[in-house]
Amino acid sequence: MSKILASRSCRFLLIGILALTVSVVPSFAQNNKILGGYFEEWSIYYAGYNIANLQQNGVAAKLTHLMYAFANVTTTPTAACQLADTWADYQSPYLPSVNGQPYTGPLYGNFAAIQQLEGLNPNLKVLISIGGASSSNTAAFVTAASTAEGRAALAASCIDIFINGNIAPGITAPGLFDGFNIDWEFPTASDTQNFTALLAEFRSQLNALSKTTGKTYVMSFDGPAGSQNYVNIDLRKAAKQVDFITIDGYNYSGSWVTQTNDASSLFDSKQDPLYGQDLDINDTVNAYLSAGVPASKYTMGLPLYGAGWTGVPNVNRGLYQNSTGPSPVPNANGIGLCPDLSGNTPGCDPLLTSGLATYGTLVNLQANGYSVYFDPIRVAASLYDPTSGTFYTYDNPRTAVAKMLYIDLRVPGGLGGAYVWALKDDDANGDMVKTMATWLGR
Repeated sequence: MSKILASRSCRFLLIGILALTVSVVPSFAQNNKILGGYFEEWSIYYAGYNIANLQQNGVAAKLTHLMYAFANVTTTPTAACQLADTWADYQSPYLPSVNGQPYTGPLYGNFAAIQQLEGLNPNLKVLISIGGASSSNTAAFVTAASTAEGRAALAASCIDIFINGNIAPGITAPGLFDGFNIDWEFPTASDTQNFTALLAEFRSQLNALSKTTGKTYVMSFDGPAGSQNYVNIDLRKAAKQVDFITIDGYNYSGSWVTQTNDASSLFDSKQDPLYGQDLDINDTVNAYLSAGVPASKYTMGLPLYGAGWTGVPNVNRGLYQNSTGPSPVPNANGIGLCPDLSGNTPGCDPLLTSGLATYGTLVNLQANGYSVYFDPIRVAASLYDPTSGTFYTYDNPRTAVAKMLYIDLRVPGGLGGAYVWALKDDDANGDMVKTMATWLGR
């Protein structure tokens, strides 16, 4: 099979054919792959999605790694980790129990729920993701990583809070997290050496801690999909410092441009007006592997949300067409549009953002005027409603199956695995994550 995939045209055909059948799990599916998922601390608010949901819908049992997003970075007065939302993290006493037992304090919030989740899923590794898209976090990473003293201080602070568990005065939770996911968005050319040095400092301090505790800690970082960003990372050297890399497999397009396109396609297509610009997962994989990243450390990201446009003419099922702007926010049940994006109106798509919608909502749109299309050349799915002129690009179980096959077959031994952003955006049953798990042999 791997030899067949060496030919790009044959690979396209193979993935397209296999993606048509999702009911039979291949015997070559491997169960040693990573399956990760990001849990956003703010999902407990409007979305009403809690750590307890992961246990109730069976998703926690499928995951190998849970990434909790995010912790902040500060350099005032010194480089340090900082909790981003203390109420959500450890103070709220109102979150549903994971194991049926009440939270007794003094630790509450998501952190107490994570403790219960780990008790029920002892093989699950929970990582704290540090950084994110905040410009203040990016600036703090730049400053902290620019000196040896700053790097050492930041790593020591993060370890003290999240590994040693010194959450707040009088509140401790040793071993709450099993490691780190560094999400520095995005290093510039002047940060290249410092980025690697920061990872090395985290790795060094974790290795030193292992000698004391006897535990093994996990290190990863989030790798961008766009070449304008990953070119500023010494991928080969950075990869040596981590166990795996969570590499974005999404946002290749979105409503920040006016022409519709696929946001998370597996392959390029000559039909795409932007053909040859590496706006697909396969080209990203090629770039990382060519740069010296071991295939076993490549963890492919799948979005559990779609990008949407409106004012799209009924041509080519809405694909590669000019729009009048981002799609309006739909109601979560797929019927009608959200009347109020303030978060005060229940029932809207939980992202509350024009041009975006969760997979859980998009599934409901299929019963309300939208037709589903699958492109076997690009391995991409889309939804289009000619009446409203609204188009969404997204991932569904068919594309998920094909991507898991790609992970298994891309190189001998396969890639490292897959992850999703974000867990709350799946349907209530967690069907996307469970599909991925099945086809990774989990």
